[in-house]
Amino acid sequence: MAAAGRLTLVATPIGNLSDLSPRAVEALGAADFWLVEDSRISGKLQSHLGIRKPMRVLNDHTGDKAIERYLDDLRQGSHAAVVTDGGSPVVSDPGTLLCDACHEEGIEVDAIPGPSAVTDALMLSGFFAQRFAFLGFLGRKAGAIRSELEPFRDSPMTLVLFESPFRFEALLKVAHEVLGNRRYAICREMTKLHQQVFRSELPIIPNEGQVPHKGEVTIVVEGVRRSRLASDGEGELH
Repeated sequence: MAAAGRLTLVATPIGNLSDLSPRAVEALGAADFWLVEDSRISGKLQSHLGIRKPMRVLNDHTGDKAIERYLDDLRQGSHAAVVTDGGSPVVSDPGTLLCDACHEEGIEVDAIPGPSAVTDALMLSGFFAQRFAFLGFLGRKAGAIRSELEPFRDSPMTLVLFESPFRFEALLKVAHEVLGNRRYAICREMTKLHQQVFRSELPIIPNEGQVPHKGEVTIVVEGVRRSRLASDGEGELH
């Protein structure tokens, strides 16, 4: 019986290809095949690295039968590298089902850390984030957004959200209705040539001239802050 294979989750650049670590390059080169969201995007990464590996699709549309085929290859001893279009696999990206199945069957799973839109946006925002909640993409309708934000109405946790550049205004309007006057940052095109960090406070919403409707957008909403100057020594929420 063939030895069990290995699944390696590899964080890939969210924009700047120079952010790929030497360890990630080594893992991508050692894999028998790549599991990718979009072969066109991952093909550019292969060209940049001078690596040619078979690519198989693993995204939100991948069915159970395809996942079972990938799992069977791993059972037979293959080594697969999972990459997304940018950032960390399995974190608000496909790959969870296969990763979970590998753990259940005792197939080795490894992860190569690296670029992340979540932590990059937190750093760029300049907000206190000793505690934060990553909510990913919220629902598209106002009611869904409202219900997902409601638990954080009085929370000190800073929130990190993904959103389309064409819909962030609607999200911010609902965020103000639920969370009140909070500072926020729109981090657009992070690590790329036209990186932009727009900071303001709800209910102020930027216009097209201030934040163009282009590129990848990550929004950071600051948690309820405690005043350092409260006379009772316990701090006051504001």
